[in-house]
Amino acid sequence: MPDPTHDAAPAGAGASQGAPRDNAGIRVPPPLLYFVPWLAAYSVHLWFPMDRMPMAWRAPELALGWLLIATGVGIAASGIITFRRWRTSPVPFKPASTLVDAGPYTRTRNPMYLGLACAYVGAAFAANVLWPLVLFPFVIATVQRLVIMREEAYLERAFGDAYRAYCARVRRWI
Repeated sequence: MPDPTHDAAPAGAGASQGAPRDNAGIRVPPPLLYFVPWLAAYSVHLWFPMDRMPMAWRAPELALGWLLIATGVGIAASGIITFRRWRTSPVPFKPASTLVDAGPYTRTRNPMYLGLACAYVGAAFAANVLWPLVLFPFVIATVQRLVIMREEAYLERAFGDAYRAYCARVRRWI
């Protein structure tokens, strides 16, 4: 049931209002779930180096890495900006006041996590290290289990049929 005390979404934007009083129960800031494993993997690289590419390929790999980093930052930033425009918090520890389904949320339900994933992979390419890529599937599985599944359950409780309809038309990642 909508709560009239919440600010309304921008006109014509197509979001559903909710009155959640709780939050998704996320215990760890999601960026740390990317940053800490990347640093741990890089630390392993210092002891057991596994470079990705020979020096002849280094320039294209470096360019690809920085392109992925920039793309990831752009995707994540667009998600944050969209949340702010809709007057809801991008911080998963706070309640969602609105179901956002505009901007990058028309293509992916998780642009901030997708952006962090792109930046993670891009940083591995830019640094020419393989270990972060070895850990990447575990990072994604951890984000999926500790963050996305909790957020999805919370959003379904908070927004019900509107959220289920949104999930039916927009993919989780891409």
